[in-house]
Amino acid sequence: MNAEGRHSDLIPVSVVTGFLGSGKTTLLNALLRHPAMDDTAVFINEFGEVGIDHLLVEQLADDTILLNSGCVCCTVRGDLIEGLKSLFKRRVEGDAPKFARVAIETTGLADPAPIIHTLMADGLLINHFKLDGVVTCVDAVHGEQQLTAHVEAVKQAAIADRLVITKTDGADETQSLFARLKDLNPSAETIVAVKGDVHPDKLFGAGLFRADEKTPDVRRWLREEAIDHHHDHHHSDVNRHDDHIRSFCLIVEEPIPWEGFLTWLEMLLDTKGERILRVKGVLRLDGVDRPVAIHGVQHVFHPASPLPAWPSTDRRSKIVFITRDISKEAIEKTFAAFVQDASALRN
Repeated sequence: MNAEGRHSDLIPVSVVTGFLGSGKTTLLNALLRHPAMDDTAVFINEFGEVGIDHLLVEQLADDTILLNSGCVCCTVRGDLIEGLKSLFKRRVEGDAPKFARVAIETTGLADPAPIIHTLMADGLLINHFKLDGVVTCVDAVHGEQQLTAHVEAVKQAAIADRLVITKTDGADETQSLFARLKDLNPSAETIVAVKGDVHPDKLFGAGLFRADEKTPDVRRWLREEAIDHHHDHHHSDVNRHDDHIRSFCLIVEEPIPWEGFLTWLEMLLDTKGERILRVKGVLRLDGVDRPVAIHGVQHVFHPASPLPAWPSTDRRSKIVFITRDISKEAIEKTFAAFVQDASALRN
């Protein structure tokens, strides 16, 4: 099977994160009542927190229940990998519904990166699942104060594909929070949810491949124009966590040699992996006529996937970075040095 077909057959997984009290549970409660969630398996931390009693139909196993909507709910007790594997096995054997996507709620203090690493690095999981996107809830009342006080809150917002702003009905003023989030993560789509009321389609389907599309929408996925219009700026306050975060798009005019690119990427991740929060890119490779998508969170990368066709006449490579304490210039410098090395090897 060709790579993009293979990739589009994988079950998309969305990670729902957000700081303590950011409204994740309210959001999940509302989502679980939604008919569009019927074919979703949801992993939550505690059944008790999510008001699913009225939705409960039958207990499939100790940690799994089937809701009226057809949605499967599991608790994340201990090992997420084992939970996903056992649910997938039950799906194959017909003991659990044929879910078409997965949503995982993290705890409020959690750094979502390890969960994403688990999804991207486990040999068995990457044969069946793919990371669709990260949904981060931000509380409109306390969000600014949390971003100031907690580096985890900044990281959760910085790696998000979707930012869901909750409790706006209780906040006096939200403009400065919105401006701050836009500075922190210009390429994330921002959605306001009052009492968790959001259509699931707005939250899920953030990945490159969508079930309803034949050709992946690279522009929607990369959103590099949002980053390009956002100029790096520095406040003087070095204590603000967000001032350490940078978003930028590296554009490469010439075709890139794949082996050399991998060497450069490995070097970058080995030396600066903790500070490279997220990378998404579409590459024009030397000797390959189709674009290739790359996607990583910190030092873990999804296998590169060839796309069916170029989305437009623009055939340049575009790589979007979200980094902490690394400038665009520093990345460009190492990349330029690598290109020189690669072309010296070819000549």
